[in-house]
Amino acid sequence: MSDTIRWGVLSTSRHAATTWIPACHAAQRGELVAVASRDADRARQYASENGIPRSFGDYESLLASPDVDAVYIPLPNHLHKEWTIKAAQAGKHVLCEKPLGLDAAQAEEMVAACRAAGVTLAEAFQWRHHPHAEQTRDLLQSGAIGDLRLIEAGFSFPLSRAGDVRWDPSKGGGALYDVGCYPVALARYVTGGEPVSVTAQAVWGQTGVDDLLVATLEFPGGVFAKLHGGFVLALDRYYRLVGTEGWLLADYAYNPKDDRPNIIRQYGPDWEQRSSVEIAPVNSYTLMIDDLSERLLAGQEPRFPAEDAIGNMRAIDALYLAARTGRTVRVGE
Repeated sequence: MSDTIRWGVLSTSRHAATTWIPACHAAQRGELVAVASRDADRARQYASENGIPRSFGDYESLLASPDVDAVYIPLPNHLHKEWTIKAAQAGKHVLCEKPLGLDAAQAEEMVAACRAAGVTLAEAFQWRHHPHAEQTRDLLQSGAIGDLRLIEAGFSFPLSRAGDVRWDPSKGGGALYDVGCYPVALARYVTGGEPVSVTAQAVWGQTGVDDLLVATLEFPGGVFAKLHGGFVLALDRYYRLVGTEGWLLADYAYNPKDDRPNIIRQYGPDWEQRSSVEIAPVNSYTLMIDDLSERLLAGQEPRFPAEDAIGNMRAIDALYLAARTGRTVRVGE
């Protein structure tokens, strides 16, 4: 039996070239063997530039290749469902970029298709595989800040490219889909639960997508989250977790650095820093690829099963509904 999973990429995206592909080359249990584009010349050029052995001029040909075990899908959001289901029908495991679909119904359909085909589906939130996230949750569970009561989290950056796909509502554009989904996932990760109700306000840009969305989420047990995602703010990635006896502040949230230490700072109720945890630099994308590849080889469920993505999409659905109607929305309604 092979000791590596052979990966293919459906897309010649800039994001894949700068993050996922170098990480896959560095992986021990994953091997990057192919890339596909709808343009054969573009696929060949991309493969040459990124050290990929094979290229295909259409996605179907890569999916038909017996030399590919699993595919990574960094396509625009509106294409996630179509190509995840086609990959599943071709017998390929799937690692799909976030958000998994455009709504919870799409996510449920994608999960069902992969289950029916006997393949694994996972959502590519790489930060969850980094010790940074694990240490944060361990500190919370140890009672380091007492009982968690408030989550403050955000992800924003200035999106200046006028023709960027993230400005296109027909292709799943919008700040909540693109960056706001990270704080939503973070809140669910640290609480270990699902929000019961949400409120939200949004600024709708010229193209019709949200370029800034600010939200509150209520979790069981009296825990609240204040979150935001935006395309019109300075670069900001953070989360602060406030408890009854102190709070935690994380550096480089959602994008832990692989060229410098990552630090979690613990503060007491008097705002004085009590301690800090320094985590050695590692590549969270490589950790994600190796972890998923290892589990695929062993025939195990992924660390974060695809059903978790359905929960994130339900929260996102509720947040968009709240932003459009101006009312408090029960999640799942």
